[in-house]
Amino acid sequence: MVKHIILWQLKPELSAAEKAEIKAGIKAGLEGLAGQIPGLVDIHVQTEGLPSSNADVMLDSTFTNEASLKGYSVHSAHVAVADGKVRPYTANRVCLDFEV
Repeated sequence: MVKHIILWQLKPELSAAEKAEIKAGIKAGLEGLAGQIPGLVDIHVQTEGLPSSNADVMLDSTFTNEASLKGYSVHSAHVAVADGKVRPYTANRVCLDFEV
C-alpha cells in the first residue's frame, strides 16, 4: 500500500468566506473520486484544522501500489478536480508519498 498525503495553504488574499467555500469544494471534489480511479483504496480531505495549524487543507489517500498512485495523478477525473477546485486557489503544496 502507498499513502499519498498533501497539505495545501490557500492563497492569503482569499476572504474567510471564500476559503470556506473553496475548502468545501476541494473536499467534495477529491472525496468524490472514491470508486472512480483504479487502485484508489481510501481518500479523505480534512478542512478543519486547529488554530495551531499552518495548512488549510489536508488530503490523506491510500493506493494499492505506486503504479496506482501514478495512474491517479494523470486520471482525467483527478486532473479535472485538481485544475478546477485546487490549483487556482492554493499558494503552497507539500506532498509526502510513502509505503505502508
